Amino acid sequence: MEPISLPEPGIPAGNSSSVAQEKFHVLLGVTGSVAALKLPLLVAELLKIPALWKGRSDPVLHIELRRWADLMVVAPLDANTLAKVANGICDNLLTCVIRAWDLSKPLLFCPAMNTAMWEHPITARHVEQLKAFGYTEIPCVVKKLVCGDEGRGAMAEVWAIVERVKKILEERDVPRQS
Repeated sequence: MEPISLPEPGIPAGNSSSVAQEKFHVLLGVTGSVAALKLPLLVAELLKIPALWKGRSDPVLHIELRRWADLMVVAPLDANTLAKVANGICDNLLTCVIRAWDLSKPLLFCPAMNTAMWEHPITARHVEQLKAFGYTEIPCVVKKLVCGDEGRGAMAEVWAIVERVKKILEERDVPRQS
């Protein structure tokens, strides 16, 4: 893969070259949910979207990441991080990026947790708070969970997440490359 050139730390993204501005950047946030096991498949499928990815680079600070990304996908979003984001807690890189997120850019979140956690009344309040911020939920699904329980709480299927990303690309007229 060819590396993406990111703006140097401390240099606003708006001062980068016009070539860099033509690219569409997706920032993928991952939490501690067991559904993170699907991350390699999700990344592999997202990498297949033309013109979306050219490569990876070393991590940068949360403000540079927020400036760099055109879209953020948090998949999976576990109950712990959901609660943190809903309440404004930013004690790690992911929650700091979300807290600094430019609300004019889309942020998709994919809840994933045990059914008992999903059905707790506080979860619905947390999800509604994220929606009130303008973030878009890709709802969890019913299936047999890794813990053996069956019910709602599993992260949305990878294809559903990828389709939502493609829809956003189309809505924003991101050029398709072959």
